[in-house]
Amino acid sequence: MARSFTSGSFTSDNASGVSPEVMEALVAANDGHAGPYGGDQLTREATEMVVAALGKPADLFFVYNGTGANTLCAKALLRSIDSIICADTSHMITNEVGAPVNATGSRMITVPSTHGKITPEQIRKAFHDESWWGPHATRPRMVSISQSTELGTVYTLAEMADIKSTCEALGLILHVDGCRLYNVAVALDCSLSDICQYIDVLSLGGTKNGLMFGEAVVFFDQTLSDGFGHIRKQGLQLHSKMRFISAQFKALFTDDLWKRNAMQANRTMKLLADGLQPLPGIELMYPVETNQAFFTIPEDMADQLMAICAFNPAGPEKGTYRMVTSFDTTEEDVLTFIEAAKRLV
Repeated sequence: MARSFTSGSFTSDNASGVSPEVMEALVAANDGHAGPYGGDQLTREATEMVVAALGKPADLFFVYNGTGANTLCAKALLRSIDSIICADTSHMITNEVGAPVNATGSRMITVPSTHGKITPEQIRKAFHDESWWGPHATRPRMVSISQSTELGTVYTLAEMADIKSTCEALGLILHVDGCRLYNVAVALDCSLSDICQYIDVLSLGGTKNGLMFGEAVVFFDQTLSDGFGHIRKQGLQLHSKMRFISAQFKALFTDDLWKRNAMQANRTMKLLADGLQPLPGIELMYPVETNQAFFTIPEDMADQLMAICAFNPAGPEKGTYRMVTSFDTTEEDVLTFIEAAKRLV
C-alpha cells in the first residue's frame, strides 16, 4: 500500500509543524533588538489583542509550555494545605509527572469522569467528603477541568455555567486547562469570550494550534494574579526574548487564524472518524467533538495501519488507540488512510 501523506501522522497535534503565518511572524520579529522579558512592543500588542478576544479584563502572562502553565497556576493559587478537585483523566494527573503536586505540596482529589467530564454533583461530593474532616484533611481550593477534555469531548456552555455556579457556592476557584480551547469554540460554534465568561484562571494553549512554542496563563479573576510575575520567573517559565512568543500569539489572533486552524483540525477528524467507524473490527470509544478520537482496533490491524500512518495506543490496555488531527492535516491524508483501512478489512 503506497503512502501519500503531506502532513505526516495522527499521533498528536504536537507533532505538526508551525502555521506559515506564525513562522512569518517569527521571522519578522527577528529584525533588530527589542526589550527583553516582555518589555517590548510586540508583547504589549499581543497581550491587548488576546485579552480583547477573550472578552473581559484579565492579567495575561506568556509562558513556554502547557505543563508550566498548569503547574504555575496551581503554584499561584494553592498552599500545601489545599487540594485540587479534577477528573481522573486530567492531564495534571496522567501526563505531568506530578508537577503540580511537586510545586505546591497540594493533594489532588480525583473523581471518575464520564467521557472525560465531571459534574457539579461530583464536585460537591468531593468537596464535602474532604471538608468533613476539618483540619485533619486538606482544604479543597481549586477545581480544574480540561476544555476540551483529555478524551476530546467538550463541556457545553450550560455545563460550564453549572460548574462555575457550584464553584462559587463552595468558594472554589475554577481553573481550565485550555490547551485545545480553540477547537472547543469551533465545536460549540461560539466565541472564546462565551467560554471564558465562566473561568477564573485559564491555561491558554498555543502549540497545539500552530505555534512553535508558547502558551499563556490568564487571570480573569485579577485578584489571584498577585505575585505571578515572580512565580513565573521562579518557575523557569519567563522567556528572556519574550517577543518571539508574543509575535506568535499576535499572528494566531490576527484575522481569526486560531479559528481557521481549529476548524481544519476538527473537520478532518470528523471525516476520519466517519470513515473508520463503519469498518468491521473498528469501534469508536467516545463521541468525536474536536480533533481527537479513540478507537478499539484489533492489534494486528492496528499494527498494519500504523505502518501506513503513525498513531498511538491510548493507554496500557491493548487494542485501544488515539488519533489526533492538526491544523495541517489534509482531506487527502484522511481519505488515503481510510482507503487503506478498507483494504485491510
